Amino acid sequence: MGDLSETVIAQSKIHDLNNGVDVVRVGEVKEEEVLVNDHPIEEVRLTVPITDDPTLPVLTFQTWVLGLASCVFLSVLNQFFSFRYNGLWVGATAAQILVLPLGKLMAAFLPRTRFRVPFTNWSFSLNPGPFNLKEHVLITVFASCGADGTYALSIIVAIRAFYHRGIHIVAALLLVQTTQLLGYGWAGIFRRILVDSPYMWWPGNMPQVSLFRALHEKEKRPSGEQTRLQFSPLLVYQALLTT
Repeated sequence: MGDLSETVIAQSKIHDLNNGVDVVRVGEVKEEEVLVNDHPIEEVRLTVPITDDPTLPVLTFQTWVLGLASCVFLSVLNQFFSFRYNGLWVGATAAQILVLPLGKLMAAFLPRTRFRVPFTNWSFSLNPGPFNLKEHVLITVFASCGADGTYALSIIVAIRAFYHRGIHIVAALLLVQTTQLLGYGWAGIFRRILVDSPYMWWPGNMPQVSLFRALHEKEKRPSGEQTRLQFSPLLVYQALLTT
């Protein structure tokens, strides 16, 4: 390792917030460094990779358009059907699957011309490049925020349905915004415990991580076996058509 340190030109230390593992990224080296995933939770260690590509664009035009659209659509849809006896709920996984072909279509047909914002040095492009994993993950986060619905609407509905009283639209908006932002505020306050800690893992996120990897990673097919992407149609068939 002493010889390796002399060949380093640019070195940066990155803390992966998804699994709490410190990863050392080496810029240009003469020999390859092997990264070891030492996460204390076995399920996370086997599912979540520790690699990162900082060159991938994240806050792109595709991210904002597809993210906001999926957030609004799932929020309206789930809130509407929540008042029915036979309720219908569409989760963020549906948006995770549907936005992939949409993102690839936008990346294929949108112009790559850069547009400059007047009177500023800012510029942006409608198509910065191929639809990548980070864009897909952030769009799914948008969709997840909308899919969970707004719990404060139950208060507004109860006031009108059971107490036959109205509530001013400004007060209703403030109530909804306050309760929604309060949750994000508590998450930020306890970020060190709930997010950064490698022991505070969320089992419900593991299937989504596996799906992201199956859709974006180029997996080499083992001899006589199937890749994750090839196995997915069989799983859908068994879950939907044979039950």
